Amino acid sequence: MDLKSLILSIGLLGVFGIVFAESGLFFGFFLPGDSLLLTAGLLASRGFFDIKILILGCCIGAIAGDSVGYWFGNKTGPKLFKRPNSLLFKKENLLKAKAFYEKHGGKTIILARFMPFIRTFAPIVAGAGEMHYNRFLFFNVFGGIFWVLSMTLLGYFLGEVIPDIDKYILFIVAGIIFLSVLPTAIHLWRDQREEILAKAKEVLNKLS
Repeated sequence: MDLKSLILSIGLLGVFGIVFAESGLFFGFFLPGDSLLLTAGLLASRGFFDIKILILGCCIGAIAGDSVGYWFGNKTGPKLFKRPNSLLFKKENLLKAKAFYEKHGGKTIILARFMPFIRTFAPIVAGAGEMHYNRFLFFNVFGGIFWVLSMTLLGYFLGEVIPDIDKYILFIVAGIIFLSVLPTAIHLWRDQREEILAKAKEVLNKLS
């Protein structure tokens, strides 16, 4: 996708709309997020946009998008609890999601900002899992602002210091995604390892 041409054709309002949709609407998971903000910041460094307006509008879009996603999940969540188990839906998975958000909800909302696909569904799951809205809103605002600032300002800075940075945008985005996913992957691996060790210990105790 030629993001530069796309952004220039849709303008700032279009960028705000994509950030909003990608942050919390079901169909938004396929839209560009990190690469869009990086490229928009790059274009701002070259005078196409005002960086302050870009940041403000994207922050509003990101926060509003997550809030809509939470609202949708919160409205559909009670109905999901009443549904019978099926091939695609298991009530126990929703209960696990609820327990997970009660324990890790805050950092999940923030980390999900830097993970494509997960970014779209994290607020929906938070709403369905009945995470308290005031708590969700705090991390939503913090995560949205942090995500927008880091992506747009990185693009803005790189656009000023590196010639032809357009060619490397996808590599930069891939690196950012890898670095943001790595701590979560390590955390999940440690939890899984502890669970396996606990079960193994339980089995050994029964045999002894």
